[in-house]
Amino acid sequence: MTGNTPGPARFGRPTPLGRTVKTVILTVCCAAVLIPFAGIFATSLADRAEITRSGGFVLLPHGAHFAAYQAVLSGGVVTRALVVSLLVTAVGTVLSLVSTALLAYGLSRTDSVGHRPLLMTVLFALLFAPGIIPSYLVVKQFGLLDSYWSLILPAMVNAFNVVIVRAFFMELPRELLDSARIDGAGDWTVLWRIVLPLSRAVLAVVGLFYAVGYWNSFFGALLYLNDTSKWPLQLVLRTYVVNNTALGVDQIGAGGSSLPPQTAIQMAILVISIVPVLVVYPFVQRHFSKGVLTGAVKG
Repeated sequence: MTGNTPGPARFGRPTPLGRTVKTVILTVCCAAVLIPFAGIFATSLADRAEITRSGGFVLLPHGAHFAAYQAVLSGGVVTRALVVSLLVTAVGTVLSLVSTALLAYGLSRTDSVGHRPLLMTVLFALLFAPGIIPSYLVVKQFGLLDSYWSLILPAMVNAFNVVIVRAFFMELPRELLDSARIDGAGDWTVLWRIVLPLSRAVLAVVGLFYAVGYWNSFFGALLYLNDTSKWPLQLVLRTYVVNNTALGVDQIGAGGSSLPPQTAIQMAILVISIVPVLVVYPFVQRHFSKGVLTGAVKG
């Protein structure tokens, strides 16, 4: 084939019609995602008259009213649940990253003691998840009911994340690790000084997986927590937004006898539950292709 011979049609430049169709499809997809978020945020800023006039969903508010955010963040059940979710997410993510990294590093060394049975156990846990009743009985047996640890320990190690981190560890150059051991470095030194610094990408992605899992989890709290003062934010969101239960003055903690519209309060809770993930995700997104796809495909 000479240089002047045209290549296959699939490698040609897109036609104006093709570019237009792609632009329209992409615009529609973006609008389908962004318009509901914009409506939720706008409704949380609207007043009672505007919400009533628009039928409960405001897309373009005439003014910004922050009474709903002041009400839910004034020390009531939503503020307490937000603090619980932040603490559970922070502590759980750190413990999950530490335990996952240690387990994955041990499994990445094929000469470690009990490597094969432990690897089979992790793969078995990846394929077969425990049921609700066995999980509840285990939590009850360890005395974790009505404890914050019941929201952390049952989900502390995820088999899928262990497999991803192990695959990434196994791709690290063996020569680099062997040279460190020849220089007298032990396993802890190799892990802390060499393996973990080279694995920041996969640890950032797995840390995001764990953080989002802890932040969005409500079912564990629904099963294990009887004390409503220990509820995380997502369970409050489910109770007062999904189930459409009205929030009173005593539950919100706002002063005075009047409250913002319940719809605005519900949308404000929903915005507060979404914002942390939206803030953290852009800082981790650039690590996805390197941290997950490389380890998963080649591992």
